[in-house]
Amino acid sequence: MQQNQRQPWINAGTLTSIQEKGHKLIHGGIVVFYHEEKVYAVDNRCPHMGFPLHMGSLCDGILTCHWHHARFDVCSGGTLDLWADDVPSYEVKLEDGVVWVNPQPKQTNSVEKYKLRLREGLEQNLGLVIAKAVVGLVEAGVPATEIMQVGINFGTVHGRSWSSGLTILTAMANVLPKLDKAGTILALYQGLLHVARNSSGAATRHLLKPLPEANVPFERLTQWYRSCIEVRDTQGAERVLLTAIHQGATLEMLSEMMLMAVTDHFYLDGGHTFDFHNKAFEAIGLIGEEHTEQTLTSLVRLLANPTRSEELHQWQSPVNLVAPLKEAFALLDNLALAKPYREILVAEEKKVVEQLLSDKPLETVSLVTELLISGAHPAQLAQLVALAAAERIVLFHTQNDFGDWISVLHTFTYTHAVHERLRRSTHPLLIRAIYHGIIRIYLDRFLNIPAAPRPVGSAVPAVDTTCPEQLLQILDLRQQVNESARWTAGYLHAGGAPDALINTLGHALLREDAEFHSFQMYEAAVSEFERWTMRSDDFAARAGETMLLAATRYLAAHAPTPRELPHIARIATRLYRGERLFEEA
Repeated sequence: MQQNQRQPWINAGTLTSIQEKGHKLIHGGIVVFYHEEKVYAVDNRCPHMGFPLHMGSLCDGILTCHWHHARFDVCSGGTLDLWADDVPSYEVKLEDGVVWVNPQPKQTNSVEKYKLRLREGLEQNLGLVIAKAVVGLVEAGVPATEIMQVGINFGTVHGRSWSSGLTILTAMANVLPKLDKAGTILALYQGLLHVARNSSGAATRHLLKPLPEANVPFERLTQWYRSCIEVRDTQGAERVLLTAIHQGATLEMLSEMMLMAVTDHFYLDGGHTFDFHNKAFEAIGLIGEEHTEQTLTSLVRLLANPTRSEELHQWQSPVNLVAPLKEAFALLDNLALAKPYREILVAEEKKVVEQLLSDKPLETVSLVTELLISGAHPAQLAQLVALAAAERIVLFHTQNDFGDWISVLHTFTYTHAVHERLRRSTHPLLIRAIYHGIIRIYLDRFLNIPAAPRPVGSAVPAVDTTCPEQLLQILDLRQQVNESARWTAGYLHAGGAPDALINTLGHALLREDAEFHSFQMYEAAVSEFERWTMRSDDFAARAGETMLLAATRYLAAHAPTPRELPHIARIATRLYRGERLFEEA
């Protein structure tokens, strides 16, 4: 807390009394030291973990805390150890043998100082420093997008390409409206820490230059960009992209140009390439278009050597899944899709989801193609594909290999990203991404054999809807996948508030040392749930429940963990409040 500037100077006692002991504690948590025939005053709380500095050592002008050996210049308060903050120091004066201390510190904690410490924490990959900065900024009322912007700028400058950490940070920024203050701090902290980890040791990424004095039609730039990506020429692609940006291409135009290149091949890098592109555009939407160049160019190197799924054996044999898709793409290219788009009826929706979950992929491709030709909106169709992918998670049997959770997760988060992009653009070439998701859902079918039972009827327990935190107690035990799903179903069937459940699921994620995919799962499920709540029919209600059941089961499968990261965040919060951590047993 900052002291009031109008407060009078504090009488610290006579110089003789301080000389006798070497230090003296005075009002306001300040310690006065006598050292090398001079008097100094600093805050008595070590800024690292709050240990009393009067219990430390003072030698050659260096004050050393005895808890973790953080070292400080006793005159300025500056730290020699980057993992500790500077300790506040105070002016002193001597009048008639009496020492007086100005209670206003020489340095104050401002928003800019917290942002500076956040950048330093990112540069040095220091979790506690990042956590303290986040707590200070959130408590100061700084908008989350400003905090996020620091991380996005840092992560896109330091590192070869867009990373999982940047995806986590953007995903968490998307769900902040669903989280309470504690959840907000945890979400920003974990996202920023993952950015720091991805960037640790990475060189600065320098932008290339756009083509000189270019005045190339955007259609030609799009052709060039796709050609460069086809031959894995990322430098050429970056120059073309920067040229398009400099010529004033809109974000929608840039999105279409880049995602055409992504969908020229099938399900690149297990869906991550499309998903990362979507998150980068979402990040720009949050932090502002002035960050377009640095953000979008970080995506280009993802296309240097991605896995192209049409080259994989499972896409070619025993059923050739590549040829039917190419035939469908050619058919759609030769037909003018009906506009305005029509809404897919509920009866059709049920048929589509049932077909997507079947073991007849060629019939599924035909059905989807027929719907598109009939004028069905690609975004609504993509939403149904994401729903089918979520069903795979709800029906995922725990007797499968544990690593297979990642397979169904990838399919779901990919189809969610496709849904989000097609809500903004329905360019015919982007519609190919729907088909790639369809095939992944088919290939995941064996993970539902046998299928885990969906909680219905007597399998749904009675739940106290006033206490959604009960779910966290269930998740304190390992592998409570089915138990937690039954609880969530019971909560929803009893009329529990979905927002309270979503906040609780957020804490279930953020109290863990979660890995990348868990963050993806939570954000995609919450986003898809929100889309379904825009409708009031029974099909939409069941679809929304599917999203929350899928999130619950996935998070339960990956909990508990050592929970080191949330512990660090709690330490930062308690230090901000002035609590005495060192006194606990």
